[in-house]
Amino acid sequence: MRNSSATRRKQKLKRLTNKSVLLGVSGGIAAYKAADLVRRLKDDGSSVTVMMTEAALKFITPLSLQVASQNTVYTSVFQEPLKHISLPAQADAMVIAPATANIIAKLANGIADDILSTAFIAFRGPVVIAPAMNERMYEHPLFQENLKRLLSLGIRQVGPESGSLACGEEGTGRLAEVSDIVDAVVAAVTPQDLRGHKIVVTAGPTREHLDPIRFLSNRSSGKMGFSIARAARKRGAEVVLISGPTALKRPWGVVLKQTDSAAEMLRTVKEETKKGATVLIMAAAVADFRPRQQAGIKVDKGAMNSLAMDRTEDIIASVAAQKKRPFIIGFAAETGGNQERAKQKMQRKNMDMIIFNDVTEEGAGFETDTNNVVIFDRKGSAKTGLRSKDEIADAILDRYLEIKT
Repeated sequence: MRNSSATRRKQKLKRLTNKSVLLGVSGGIAAYKAADLVRRLKDDGSSVTVMMTEAALKFITPLSLQVASQNTVYTSVFQEPLKHISLPAQADAMVIAPATANIIAKLANGIADDILSTAFIAFRGPVVIAPAMNERMYEHPLFQENLKRLLSLGIRQVGPESGSLACGEEGTGRLAEVSDIVDAVVAAVTPQDLRGHKIVVTAGPTREHLDPIRFLSNRSSGKMGFSIARAARKRGAEVVLISGPTALKRPWGVVLKQTDSAAEMLRTVKEETKKGATVLIMAAAVADFRPRQQAGIKVDKGAMNSLAMDRTEDIIASVAAQKKRPFIIGFAAETGGNQERAKQKMQRKNMDMIIFNDVTEEGAGFETDTNNVVIFDRKGSAKTGLRSKDEIADAILDRYLEIKT
């Protein structure tokens, strides 16, 4: 029998458990991605009911979406009378993907002449739209006017992205990534308790170059910082993510600024914290030392008997010394249970909170999807236990809100 910690590591955090989502599919080539979107929404715990416009039937069959959703797919107001009223009344969120120029024009002007547009008029919950069309259509003033009208009503937009379009052109108009659409739906049903906060998060390693080929770095994958950025955005914060080199995808709705060295990260952190940041969360593993000399060409290894090093500037101490500074949360990655050193680090650098992390623990530390931390602040401490990094991120933000309220 597996132990509970091993089982925990394999469990996926289901963010839409007990939620019901109405998915509207309109007639664009990207409609074929609707089956994947249904699957991803269900994987996150929600039930999904699909409504299709007549044009959508040209691109994907109702049977495909019925199999994916395990629910009846609705294609007409007359298919089952009054479903355009009862289904919206039962749903927690509505997402329209792809949202064509035609359906957006209908919604913006109150036209209700099919199952999707009538259900939209009847729905009173959060709505997410994912536009997809040719770039010239997307940029047309009439379309932009319709889009702005919907956004002024509180409807959330995700995408479109830039790249190759179905017509063979390059430009803005591709449907947003399915994972981003799901993240937008999750945010739509999540309490926005961080609205009005600007949170700057750092993530990943830094690289300190010896020459154009070699550098000093560390094992940080950036996963913890990216989880914090994703969680803060989900809860309504304006988020700037400053990351060293990683292979991770930018979280939906987050401004990503990429840096390389500790000096570059310091400069970017200072710039962003001076723009009204309320919180700085330093999850990056910033190098403590850099080579004293950086060669412009590759150094011959035979000429390198020793390596002179200089200390890098401490980012947290630098920000903490500012006259008007944000709430500062740092991390202390340790090899062993020396929690006292983390508390001393919090006091020495004038942090408001520090997250102690023993990277030698099973399932914790670098490159894993889980972590096990102790949250220290000036009022006490709390252990999280082994949890996903997304859950750890929410626990850190929960504690921040407890302190500030």
